[in-house]
Amino acid sequence: MDSQLFQSRISQLSMDSGALKETFEAGNLPAVAAKLQATLHALDSVKLDIGVTGRTGSGKSTFVNAIRGLGDEDPNSAGTGVVEMTVEPTPYPHPKFRNINIWDLPGIDTPTFQADEYLQRVLADRYDFFVIITSDLFTAGHGQLARGLLQRGKAFHLVRSKVDVDVAASSRRRPRTFSEARVLSQIREDCWQRLKAEGLNSPKIFLLSMFELAKYDFCLLEESLVEGVESHKQHALVVALPAICKAILEKKEASLRKHVWLVAAVACGINPSPVPGVQDVACDLDRLTHALEGYHHSFGLDEDSLVKLAEQTGQPLHRFLEAIQGPRATVTRELVVDLLGQASRDASMFTQELLHVPILGALATCGISFATVYQMLRMSLDAAAEDAHTLIKIFQNSSEHRLSENSNQ
Repeated sequence: MDSQLFQSRISQLSMDSGALKETFEAGNLPAVAAKLQATLHALDSVKLDIGVTGRTGSGKSTFVNAIRGLGDEDPNSAGTGVVEMTVEPTPYPHPKFRNINIWDLPGIDTPTFQADEYLQRVLADRYDFFVIITSDLFTAGHGQLARGLLQRGKAFHLVRSKVDVDVAASSRRRPRTFSEARVLSQIREDCWQRLKAEGLNSPKIFLLSMFELAKYDFCLLEESLVEGVESHKQHALVVALPAICKAILEKKEASLRKHVWLVAAVACGINPSPVPGVQDVACDLDRLTHALEGYHHSFGLDEDSLVKLAEQTGQPLHRFLEAIQGPRATVTRELVVDLLGQASRDASMFTQELLHVPILGALATCGISFATVYQMLRMSLDAAAEDAHTLIKIFQNSSEHRLSENSNQ
């Protein structure tokens, strides 16, 4: 393997583990791994609760489904319709990351709406943040709710949904002078002025189409959600968000990469067993299988995600499967063993480099196991991220093609 690449990985590993300097100096890998296992468990189990509210018919439930990577007809989807379907706050767990709940909250339609009563009813304190949605006008009720959340120190994000409907209507009414950018600007300005009249200073509004997530402001909303959540919960949120835009993919990759060394250390230091056919390597294959499954789920490379992507774009499934360069199969122990075998070919050199790095030399005490596992995880993560970027291009090209066809009809 290229020496420069080795130095890059050593440098990254050194930076990642700097915060645990005292732990590494205190003992060998098993001792370190025992302490790191608690950190991994905390990352995997941190709870995140998101409240989604707005008026009936605004697209609340469809948003709950979209943020979970589901369509409205999925068996696990929130019920949708023009009649209010939600009577009490209803949690919908993320289908792949069960520590995250998206709550579909009752509508705020009543003429005598009172924010204080509503927030008490839905138990506002249990949510990490809120998404407030309207499909037409922001009203006094929306403003009252936003002010109530501000008073409680609760973060919220303002969404104007169904902008695709407005754009299409404007295009039909004024075909010769139509400008999508002007329509969107007018919608945004109207929302801004109405919320300002309700006492909200410089409100940030995200324009969305729930059926064309890659278009308009969904990617900006995803970034805002991540930036607004508490730091210890950012990893949980970013890996669970739909992987439909480049910026979020890069955040996923960066967040997961920070924890590669941690997963490798625990996999080699807690309950390691010899890996069949891979000389001198011992690790916990189940933990590594779980880690690779997490990469596939986060980047939308698992079978369910690919099937849904094909349905959304109207493209045959084989087109997406053929575009994937990394492993297409379901993640199994056998696949992990094969990947470890590939990574072990250059692991001895990596181990020798590791011995000369302050703090991290303890990782080399288990022979080439840590180096092999670390390399395998890094290569798998890099491959998953690259495949996800490829799928995004196909998804966006398909969406643009469909929009072009619709505008010509």
